[in-house]
Amino acid sequence: MSGSTATIARDVGRILEALGGAMAVSVLVPIVFGEWFGVAAFAVSALVPFTVGYVLYHRYADAASPSRLHGMVVAATGWALVGLFGSVPFLVVAWAASLGLPGAPEITPTLAAFTDPLNAIFESTSGFTGTGLTMTDDEAVLPRTLQWWRTFTEWIGGVGVIVLTTAILARPGSGSLTLYESEARSEKIHPSIVSTVRTIWWIFILFTFVSIVTLWLAGMPLWGAINHAMTGLATGGFSITDNSIATYDSVAIDAALIPIMIAGSIAFPVHYLMLRGDLRNFYADLQTRWVFLYMGGGSALLIAFLSLTGPYETLAAAVRYGTFQFVSAATCTGFQTAVDATNVALGRWPAESQLMVTGGMVIGGAAGSTVGGIKIIRALTLLKGIRFRIADVFFPDSAVRRLDIGDRRLDEEEASQEFTEAAIIAVLWVSFLILGTFVLLVILPGEYSLANVVFEVASAQGNVGLSAGITGPESLPTVGKVAFLGHMLIGRLEIIPVLVALRALISHKGWYA
Repeated sequence: MSGSTATIARDVGRILEALGGAMAVSVLVPIVFGEWFGVAAFAVSALVPFTVGYVLYHRYADAASPSRLHGMVVAATGWALVGLFGSVPFLVVAWAASLGLPGAPEITPTLAAFTDPLNAIFESTSGFTGTGLTMTDDEAVLPRTLQWWRTFTEWIGGVGVIVLTTAILARPGSGSLTLYESEARSEKIHPSIVSTVRTIWWIFILFTFVSIVTLWLAGMPLWGAINHAMTGLATGGFSITDNSIATYDSVAIDAALIPIMIAGSIAFPVHYLMLRGDLRNFYADLQTRWVFLYMGGGSALLIAFLSLTGPYETLAAAVRYGTFQFVSAATCTGFQTAVDATNVALGRWPAESQLMVTGGMVIGGAAGSTVGGIKIIRALTLLKGIRFRIADVFFPDSAVRRLDIGDRRLDEEEASQEFTEAAIIAVLWVSFLILGTFVLLVILPGEYSLANVVFEVASAQGNVGLSAGITGPESLPTVGKVAFLGHMLIGRLEIIPVLVALRALISHKGWYA
């Protein structure tokens, strides 16, 4: 095996070991609820990735530290394999139920969907990428074992699989920074990247506990509070009920979830500084300030659309559903309150309102948080960069100019580099959105509008999980499921690592000169 392949194999092995550990820890849930089939399912599921990971890591333990190229290939490969191996609990439980094995749960149409490996892989990948689109018809009938695993995948994926691996298994000097940056992160809290990721996890655990208590006090049952706090803070959006948050039909719960989702969309270094008493960052940090401006302005505009064009008869209803759904979209969470059971489903909102929510999904929240989308900092970089370029015409050639982005002052070369990087991501993001929309329009029946299709693809690629009713075990064709797997991965890793991994694979096989 070449040196490059050995480095990649070793670090992917580390990721699979961490996944096996997460599955082993999850055994506690079926023990608590007496679902003994779940104990066996997690034990088998944990053994598979841990064994593969252990062999890879120890076989190539002496491989060189990863370069930037290696890091990107490790990220793309590791995330794809985590989605693959993470599907095993769904498959094991579903097949045990379908075969009527002793102690297995009763087979239901929802559980039967996971006997199809593609549906199980879709659910796992949707969870780990924090997307929240689902192959279930009724989450409430799933055994607690699988409800937990869906939640836990999003909770882990919200911070990042590589971040988890680095926090638990990595040692200083092992190329951890390269791997950390390959997961579309660059912000550091401490000089040591291992210390940084461990601090991130401590913050995340603290906020999770606070979120659970908040939802419980708002009136949500404890099991629901645990699951929705974890997926809400991770901006993932999986629910344990068929109609998501609409099941509770509670203004108090809706209001409690909004700050939880917003907290998940703020960068962890900012949380760290505010927890240390530096509350100035609440408004002084560029991204944090714009999180509130963007979500407040977007919510107001959506409320105006819903009030003027329907479907709500009262301003209070438009405010309630419009605010929640825009924040859910812009934070890339994907919780829904606008469903037919309580009012009017998102898929039946007017086209301009659907596209407004789509815009929220495309932009997302702050870089360095748990959200998907293009990210606020890139959108601001593009806007400031365009203004900088246009204004350049009005200055003499001898002028020395600087571009201010937050507290950073960039010279012309630095400004050009950041603008180019933001433009590349934005162009690629929109290109894949258009491509996915075209594919879906070709394979879907004509009952879905263009707004529905764009909405669904943006939801998959933005790792959001809001649905216009297209995604489902029967409603979404096989080609669409495979396409959405790609959208979810490129959305989570911000496209470049996936393209680099594909290029490296093709080059390694001799298919590309």
